[in-house]
Amino acid sequence: MKRFLVILAAVLLIAPLTAQEGLGSGPDFSATLLLGSDLLPSASDPTKLESWSKLGFQPDLSLGKFGIGLDLTFRFQIYPDANTPLLIYEPDWVPQAGRTIFDVYLPKIMYVRYGLRGIDPYYIKLGSIDDFSLGNGLIVSDYANTRFLPDLRIFGLQFGLDGSVFKFPYLGIEALTGNLARMDVIGGRIFIRPLAFLGETLPAKLQLGFTGVLDRDPLTYTDAADLALYPAADLVYIIGADLSLPVLSSEVASLNAFVEGARQPSGALGLITGVGGRLIGFIKYGAQIRALQGGFIPSYFDSNYDFYRDERAEYVLSLASPGDFKLGWLARLGFQLFKEALELNIQVDGPFAPKPSPATDDSGAYPHIKGAVVLAEGLLPGIFLSGSYEKYFIGRKTTFFRELLDPEDAVIGMSINYKTGATVLTLSYIYSWDPTAGDFNVSSSLSASVRF
Repeated sequence: MKRFLVILAAVLLIAPLTAQEGLGSGPDFSATLLLGSDLLPSASDPTKLESWSKLGFQPDLSLGKFGIGLDLTFRFQIYPDANTPLLIYEPDWVPQAGRTIFDVYLPKIMYVRYGLRGIDPYYIKLGSIDDFSLGNGLIVSDYANTRFLPDLRIFGLQFGLDGSVFKFPYLGIEALTGNLARMDVIGGRIFIRPLAFLGETLPAKLQLGFTGVLDRDPLTYTDAADLALYPAADLVYIIGADLSLPVLSSEVASLNAFVEGARQPSGALGLITGVGGRLIGFIKYGAQIRALQGGFIPSYFDSNYDFYRDERAEYVLSLASPGDFKLGWLARLGFQLFKEALELNIQVDGPFAPKPSPATDDSGAYPHIKGAVVLAEGLLPGIFLSGSYEKYFIGRKTTFFRELLDPEDAVIGMSINYKTGATVLTLSYIYSWDPTAGDFNVSSSLSASVRF
């Protein structure tokens, strides 16, 4: 409570400065001054959490398609004991066990980018990755390397090149690595438009893609004390292919039809076919029919992959052989309302078969749900927020509806912002279920910032 009052007082002191917002700044440069606190692992004992104050400077420069942002944040404690007036959070500046100088200093660059994914035929971004997918998401779906924030920022890369840049629309490529300092998660997709010579016709848009992704070290973020729990965890690779055709593309409605298949290390295969697109401009939809062999994990590299990569590797590499094929389904629906100021998304997927008995660690054998809400700045005076909920293994212990909102096997995220002038007060939390500990890992941050 005392820390909250200190930050609130800082907001009230900073607020009068907002009358000068915009003075001395240009349209292509902005910077954020940050004051707050984070709940972080203790430098002396990573199993314990401590509250650390933070003071940061985050400049951001944009020149056309080029942009760069830095994160120069100092986290510290004032008088943690009677003999220490100031203690800097050492893992932010000094490599700890298992980390290199690149792990520590590359993430001081929040991002460097050229172009924008989905808009420009050529783009590259280094730094934080929020929602990267390859193909139709059977292998890589909304992958992110930001799940350990604010504890740990990771410096990754995403890249895309469409041959149309060189007036050769037959080929293209997308690639990513989750962590450039370690080159652990590496993947890409090469796509071909074999009928591009047909010009603007529908067949010319047919796309054939080939995807390959590997994790060189699934134990990258596993605590040393838990390494013995994953004796089989080693390099994981997944390969796949897809075929897609944008059947309809207009401002009123769009429809993309696709089929995709993938193979995981145990030999387990997964096949999906479906459609996705938009209706009336603001409704997003998707539907799939799936055929998954027992042991196949759909969307293996998903948004929470870094939380569960050790367990997934242990599971798929321990399988002696894949199980039988089982049919499944996926449904996705989203809305972008009030000129995209409010966005709601929900996805539910699962098998048609009843839940297995006895219970299994095969996530594809159980329903799965994820939802997200984003309230952008401007719709409500001074308030903007985002929240997410993702739940695995629904119904493994009891019934579907009893477990739907049970936080076990779930990841819950929330960020609430209150803005007055150029000053923003932000409260962020991430709760992620840790099956090894049988409890939640909690990451939280409270900050006041001024953008100018």
